[in-house]
Amino acid sequence: MDSKGTFQWFFFWASLKLGKITTLILCNNSVQYKHVRLERSGSNRMKYIKDLREGDIISETYLCKEKRNLMTKAGNDYFSLSLQDKSGNLDGKVWKLHNGIEEFEAMEYIHVEGRIICFQGALQLNIERVRRSQEGEYNPADFVPSTNKNIEEMYSEILKYISRLQEPHLRKLAESFFVNDTAFIHKFKKHSAAKTVHHGFIGGLLEHTLSVVKLCDYFACQYPIINRDLLITAAMFHDIGKMEELSSFPENDYTDEGQLLGHIFIGAEILGNRIQTIPGFPKHLALELRHCILSHHGELEYGSPKKPAIAEAFALNFADNADAKLQTMTEILQGADVKCDWIGYNRFFESNIRRTTI
Repeated sequence: MDSKGTFQWFFFWASLKLGKITTLILCNNSVQYKHVRLERSGSNRMKYIKDLREGDIISETYLCKEKRNLMTKAGNDYFSLSLQDKSGNLDGKVWKLHNGIEEFEAMEYIHVEGRIICFQGALQLNIERVRRSQEGEYNPADFVPSTNKNIEEMYSEILKYISRLQEPHLRKLAESFFVNDTAFIHKFKKHSAAKTVHHGFIGGLLEHTLSVVKLCDYFACQYPIINRDLLITAAMFHDIGKMEELSSFPENDYTDEGQLLGHIFIGAEILGNRIQTIPGFPKHLALELRHCILSHHGELEYGSPKKPAIAEAFALNFADNADAKLQTMTEILQGADVKCDWIGYNRFFESNIRRTTI
């Protein structure tokens, strides 16, 4: 304070919040704000969805995969969001559309504040504040879910199964994709097997395919009526149509081809076109292989244009169904609150799901 009575003082307040330091400067009774963006480090590391628990208070950035504007029974508007990071997905609800809810759209990175609750056995985020995240506040790699298995090791296993095929035409067909087609190999390794239900992550298609191949190999060893080469080849190719049905990450959503045709038809068409390039490919073998692809969902109401008619088609359906459902159960349990034994009713299984007591 000087002799003229001019009162000048500075007060600095810094808080680590929302990935920034907010510096409040009081100067001559005026207020100025300065925002300095920080990189995540130490105690400010991102808390992934898989680590969330009921009661947690959240102030974090997520990828908003879906945004729906809905209405409650009382006639009030609200937002239903699907939030994602590389560890999983989280249901989010914005019940009150007030000033703290800024504009944002699906497929944008958003910063949310709220509380984690447990609703019908699954974690849900009740959001109080939301805004678009600014560039530099997040690392895009944190929001792309990926298999926790080694992609190259899984692919090497696929190649080993191909090397053991005895039927020359089937082996040549498999090699034309998995050994010689560079574009196919790159896309197959990175693609998901689904949008949301199971294996909906980078490497998911490869992981699911390898699991189905292994189950089919077991069936072929147990039941001599099965043509092993036909079944293993069908298992490798059964979901290749998903590479066109679903877009790449981060979207991982249905394409126009996926919506209009579906992966079963697309896969059978891709396979049929490649078979025509292999001289002398037996007609009956091509027919049986394509039948396995077309019928691998087992029932007409599940999307297959034909029901299984040969042993290999039945075995492929059983293997695909088993892996898909057990992986779905795995993801449900991983996403549920560890304190909840009863997870709640699941529409996919049409059953009330419970965690096994260990």
